[in-house]
Amino acid sequence: MSLIKSISGIRGTIGGVPGEGLTPVDIVKFTSAYAAQLKKKFPGKDSYKVVVGRDARMSGEMVRSIVCGTLIACGVNVVDAGLASTPTTEMAVIFEHADGGIIITASHNPKHWNALKLLNERGEFLPDVEGKALLAVADAEKFDFNEVTALGTIENKCFTDAHINAVMNNKLVDLKAIKNAKFKVVLDAINSVGGVTMPLLLKKMGVECIELNCNPSGDFAHNPEPLPANLVDLSNAVKVAGADLGISVDPDVDRLAFICQDGTPFGEEYTLVSVADYVLSCKKGPTVSNMSSTRALRDVTESYGQNYFSAAVGEVNVTTKMREVGAVIGGEGNGGVIFPELHYGRDAYMGVALFLSNMAHKGMKATELRDSYPPYFISKNRIEISDQSLINRILEAVKEKYSSLGSVNDIDGVKVDFNDRKEWFQLRKSNTEPIIRIYAEAADEERANALAEEVKAEISKIIA
Repeated sequence: MSLIKSISGIRGTIGGVPGEGLTPVDIVKFTSAYAAQLKKKFPGKDSYKVVVGRDARMSGEMVRSIVCGTLIACGVNVVDAGLASTPTTEMAVIFEHADGGIIITASHNPKHWNALKLLNERGEFLPDVEGKALLAVADAEKFDFNEVTALGTIENKCFTDAHINAVMNNKLVDLKAIKNAKFKVVLDAINSVGGVTMPLLLKKMGVECIELNCNPSGDFAHNPEPLPANLVDLSNAVKVAGADLGISVDPDVDRLAFICQDGTPFGEEYTLVSVADYVLSCKKGPTVSNMSSTRALRDVTESYGQNYFSAAVGEVNVTTKMREVGAVIGGEGNGGVIFPELHYGRDAYMGVALFLSNMAHKGMKATELRDSYPPYFISKNRIEISDQSLINRILEAVKEKYSSLGSVNDIDGVKVDFNDRKEWFQLRKSNTEPIIRIYAEAADEERANALAEEVKAEISKIIA
């Protein structure tokens, strides 16, 4: 598998030669470019500080040692957070007043993958301009290493407790209500860092936690993406234990999915919807999600008399829009909850605490809570097309055809919103694969699939 480069970092499979997977040579090159860009961004500083954290992947320690060693060689002081989730590492940058951070994780990718996710001084992913500049430096190999008398240092620190305490101390997290509810949950942490850290939060909140796949060996027990098809064991465990809820997190604990007490999925798209419902009941303000997320967030937001805004797919795009409009809650339909009072990053710990607060306040079972939200279904499809010029022609043709039939937005591919019947579809070209992604949402699965087929038929006509 080729190395995949983007503005937020690099990822690939471990092993092979440079350019084919993520090799030690690649790690040194991109870490060095990151250090070079830090010095360019903050010229004249006496010292530079970067936080490094990793998930529990088998290759994590190998990658961590290369990243830390390279930063030290570049004269950068390293705060090694060790086993730390993505949101914890982001928070650590804030706690340490660091110049940046590097997260070693391939998120929901399988265990033979790894990646470097690059953070700025606010603990957030790099904006487009900075990311592209860094990629150019890495490609040109424009970086230097320090003399022996000017090497960086390394310090080991754990930030998990500080992060958990920050979550628990937030005024919207109702610890009393959660404890009084006496929740019993089953946690599936995919044998990564969440298996160590998430039980700490749950137990501190007075929640009985039954642990499933919580040994941080990095040997993932199943496909690590928290989708219903991958959570069959969790669903069964919830029913057997008579638990109130099943909780699934991905390997770096920035995505979150729930299983209802009867073993049915709460719906990854509805993680953010439920949390937003609770936040809006406590404080008013706008909400934001990416354009590929469910319309239910918009419906819930407007039910509180507030404004909903959409952003292009990608966490940095969502957080940029959230800052712009002053959103009180936002995120992505993949189970990513962003609560800006804590920090501008997807955070499963905060998501769990707010979700349980909502359940406790409403006194509902998980199935009842899910049924209280507007019913929608998203059909997700793809068409393989290798000709980029053809992909662009398809997007333009679809935009033109549907411009008079619905509201058209082209900031991220083409999205057509049929407001009169509360349906939409979106076409997006992938940045990493020769495909067009097709999303369609409607009130039920049959109608969503029919809308997707209508769009695919239109694409076939254009190609013909």
